[in-house]
Amino acid sequence: MSRGIRVVLADDEPLIRSGWATMLSLYDDIEVIGEAADGHAAVELGRAADVVLMDIRMPGMDGLSATRELARLSPRTRVVVVTTFENDQLVWGALRAGAAGYVLKRSPAADLVTAIRLRDGVLFPDALRRIAAPRPRATAAHDLTPRELDVLRHLARGLSNTEIAAALYVTRETVKTHVGNVLDKLGARDRTQAVVRAYDLGLVLAGG
Repeated sequence: MSRGIRVVLADDEPLIRSGWATMLSLYDDIEVIGEAADGHAAVELGRAADVVLMDIRMPGMDGLSATRELARLSPRTRVVVVTTFENDQLVWGALRAGAAGYVLKRSPAADLVTAIRLRDGVLFPDALRRIAAPRPRATAAHDLTPRELDVLRHLARGLSNTEIAAALYVTRETVKTHVGNVLDKLGARDRTQAVVRAYDLGLVLAGG
């Protein structure tokens, strides 16, 4: 039997953490291994987790700083920012910090579970899709093929490999190959970092 997904809950409100823990206890493939009331504790506990549910506003060290520190100390740990704030700049800040997902606290429980289970996507719902606009002229400067640029744009919209394959009418394996090539050419560690590089280099435009 495979090990469940190990999750740490980071929020300064005990009732929020308790609600998350109760909800997640209903899923056999998810195991809550710790709770953190501030960013420092989130980093310490998160290094042993597969996923950290991270609030943005916390005392001591905020959620974005904690996300950035976890990305440095434990790159394999995925951070899902869970917040009441629906703001494009916060989404962009979370993405730059290394978060792999952004879910609103008012979202259905199913959205949170999907974010925890997500393996090959970058989950930033409508806010991320709003701030991704193409800038095709930058392609040649970075040696990306037109198809690789298409894949990168879809990554910037938060699509998984399966969704990109459907959008481009290619196989999932083909998409995985293109994603690997994009990471290599951009010098990116993972999909999230590739999206950040794409914005920074002008391959896609934030705020378009």
